[in-house]
Amino acid sequence: MNSNDRSIVALVSLAHGMVHTYELSIPIFVSIWLAEFDVLPLGFTEVEVTAATIGLVVTAGYALFGLGALPGGVLVDRVGSGTLITLCLFGMAGSFLLLGVSPNLLVVAVALLLWGAAASLYHPAGLTLLSKGVEERGTGFAYHGIAGNVGTGLGPLLAAILLLFVDWTVVAAALALPALAAGAYALRTQFDETAAVAADGDGSPDARTAGVDSLAEFHAESRRLFAGAFALVFVVVMCSGLYYRGVLTFLPNLLESFPAFRPVPITALLPPAVTDALGVAPDAARTLNPERYFYSGLLIVGVFGQYVGGKLTDRIPVEYGLVGGYALLAVLAVVFLPAANAGIGPLLVLGTLLGAALFSVQPFYQATVAEYSPPGTRGLSYGFTYLGAFGVGALGGAIAGGILTYATAPVLFGVLAAFAVVASGAGVVLARRR
Repeated sequence: MNSNDRSIVALVSLAHGMVHTYELSIPIFVSIWLAEFDVLPLGFTEVEVTAATIGLVVTAGYALFGLGALPGGVLVDRVGSGTLITLCLFGMAGSFLLLGVSPNLLVVAVALLLWGAAASLYHPAGLTLLSKGVEERGTGFAYHGIAGNVGTGLGPLLAAILLLFVDWTVVAAALALPALAAGAYALRTQFDETAAVAADGDGSPDARTAGVDSLAEFHAESRRLFAGAFALVFVVVMCSGLYYRGVLTFLPNLLESFPAFRPVPITALLPPAVTDALGVAPDAARTLNPERYFYSGLLIVGVFGQYVGGKLTDRIPVEYGLVGGYALLAVLAVVFLPAANAGIGPLLVLGTLLGAALFSVQPFYQATVAEYSPPGTRGLSYGFTYLGAFGVGALGGAIAGGILTYATAPVLFGVLAAFAVVASGAGVVLARRR
């Protein structure tokens, strides 16, 4: 990579890690909110807190994470990626500071909405910057994905460790500090946002600074995108988002029901001298919750899946990666509960495979968007992509909460398998069209 590539990859990797640190730390708090809050106060009434209620609250924040990607995609084509990435980082820090002082579930919901609005700016800005500014695009996507997964795994792991010793509100406030530091770094870094477009010989003003200036242009460019194969890509990313959010939002809570994940008192794990030094009383109620660490480990494994997926996008047709990746996810959804019931060994193996597969498909659909969209409206294309993946996909959390409240876990994993089958089928159609 040249110096411009390295500057861009450093910034987007840092920001990507921050976005997914917060995104995937939220499910760590879900079981706590279920236990801590009895009602959701709405002023004129109160709603009982169930898995379905929490699912809707979390879905609201996650939905804005996706819905905001579309206007974010329009903005990035007009004002550039650097400004939006900086706003994203400071906005996420502020939202988690608010989460840290939340007195009830309504304020939690507001904080999650603010986080979703800020985080929604990142993906269209960061991926547009990678696709238009980095000449080694595939490698850039790979490192970008790795950084995202480091945040995805280490963020929840840090939250889980801190929860051993302090309340969840303190943990939420502490998590805001890295984004503040990252925002300060973003203010200082410099790079050429369109260097790769120029290097490809498409450095015309239209390719380098195009976008949409009016609602009419937005409609025209959107129709042009969806008139072609991008419509199938959109189906893929919607199904991917529904699977991703559906399997992760309640995974820690779901695993609590298995014997291997019974809570373990801290006092049973550490010598008395250590617990005394940490201020943990012998009768303290704080426990180590194994399901939180399994969840974090599954996400960390995704680093390797993301890296392999990113490298493969430079070596095989991206459509083949979509077909194989989502077919594997369908199989893993079908066998997840039987493996969990078979014991900790089979579940660890399956968790490793699920973590790798869940994230290996992301570089494929990100690169597919770049292949099926013009450079001048690349930001708009990624805006639609993350509208599908995280906006429509956010419904996966509400679907999972509703199914777990009113049906059973096997029904949930059957629905997840169906999402993956549809995505794999869309990949087959794209491969035939190629």
